[in-house]
Amino acid sequence: MTKAHATKRAVADLRKRRATSDVATLGVLPDGELKDVVKAGAISAEGGVLPDQIQPASLDLRLGRVAYRLRASFLPGKQIVADRLDDSLVMHTLDLSKGAVLETGCVYLVPLQEKLKLPKDLSAAANPKSSTGRIDVFVRAVSDRARAFDNIPAGYQGDLYAEISPRTFSVLARTGDRLLQLRVRRGSQTPVRDMTFSLDLFPTKSDIVGYRAKRHSRVIDLAAIGAHVVEDFWEPVRARGGRIVLDPGEFYILASKEKIVIPLDEAAEMAPIAPELGEFRAHYAGFFDPGFGVTHSKGKAVLEVRSRDVPFILEDGQPVGRLVFEKLTAKPEIPYGAAGSFSTYAGQGLRLSKYFERADD
Repeated sequence: MTKAHATKRAVADLRKRRATSDVATLGVLPDGELKDVVKAGAISAEGGVLPDQIQPASLDLRLGRVAYRLRASFLPGKQIVADRLDDSLVMHTLDLSKGAVLETGCVYLVPLQEKLKLPKDLSAAANPKSSTGRIDVFVRAVSDRARAFDNIPAGYQGDLYAEISPRTFSVLARTGDRLLQLRVRRGSQTPVRDMTFSLDLFPTKSDIVGYRAKRHSRVIDLAAIGAHVVEDFWEPVRARGGRIVLDPGEFYILASKEKIVIPLDEAAEMAPIAPELGEFRAHYAGFFDPGFGVTHSKGKAVLEVRSRDVPFILEDGQPVGRLVFEKLTAKPEIPYGAAGSFSTYAGQGLRLSKYFERADD
């Protein structure tokens, strides 16, 4: 079968599913359907989408060749993003094909390799990958004519961009690095349940309950997996009597007390901010794929935490976040953490980003 015939067949399959769709087929697309969407050309990239980009219920997005250093963050509104990239907004351009340092306190916009040509019944949402959130790099997706970050409307056709703002660590980035992931859904987002989880400040194997980021550290090389020394970037956090005090503006890695289990027919997303739970933000990366925690004895939520304006006391068992669950259109072919998956944090306890030497509990 030629490539053209395969594409036509994939498009026909998508149209057939849409024509016969009912409530049972609405929800987040798993890996099998994501492959069909790619084959149909609804998600494309120069050189093609790589097999290991497809996760159980999401797809990794890759940085393109250049990064624009911006004066400030922006939303395009009624405009195409490319039309806004003039001298009034862009300070200078970095060549990511040779590697470039993205510095703390700066805002960058990077065209992504993936482009979208979504049918009218498919929309998408983006979120930072777990490894990105755990190094305090604030990333969100921008699309043409967007009035909100990270949300891609149904039927969108156009380019995608990543807005990147390192908060604590400067990073060495290159073309092809993956900081964002895309979740595609048929129909509107329809939560089926939610779950509030709490903080674990009484670890069982050591007295370390978390990590606090050191400022003015070396650059993190995004290509150097497991090559960074923990002590160069983090200091351990110990709790007295199951209690810690967050310093305003500092960045912490903590863990949930509860084990998180994502059933094979569901996906979950951590609510970005729950103001009623306290004066802090408890996540920067929030997709949980089906199968997380299913086949492993451990499977905690790792939290990226920052106190907003005032010192804030956290106590063991204190509610710190909420997971929102929604249905998949079908079970994934390869669940998170299963053999053959590209999962990094299956069965995790208190775990730093994959860029650091293993420091799991």
